[in-house]
Amino acid sequence: QVHLVESGGGLVQAGASLRLSCVVDVRTFVGSTLGWFRQAPGKEREFVAGVNWSGGRTSYADSVKGRFTISRDNAQNAVYLQMDGLNPEDTAVYYCAAATSDRDVVTTIHSYDLWGQGTQVTVSS
Repeated sequence: QVHLVESGGGLVQAGASLRLSCVVDVRTFVGSTLGWFRQAPGKEREFVAGVNWSGGRTSYADSVKGRFTISRDNAQNAVYLQMDGLNPEDTAVYYCAAATSDRDVVTTIHSYDLWGQGTQVTVSS
């Protein structure tokens, strides 16, 4: 069963913006913390941003603070990642994930138990 489906990746130039979307099945969405992670070639998967069950609390990796914004639409069962000021270091596969046992924001990868298939983001210089 597919619980999370990402979209919105692509190839952009440095300085551009992209908006990633993730549609989540309703049973996973309700009450779960949702997050975005990324994995660059040869590197470990890392936390990018997270939002709690209500959307009232968020957390960001230092590397994206002030440039990326996470939000959730509880009517659409979706979570978004608005990425502005992209640079080549942001190139990675981006994954949407759900921490179904956590209502507050968590940043550790092991807290997330459901994952999407990933969407590629490539930023050229």
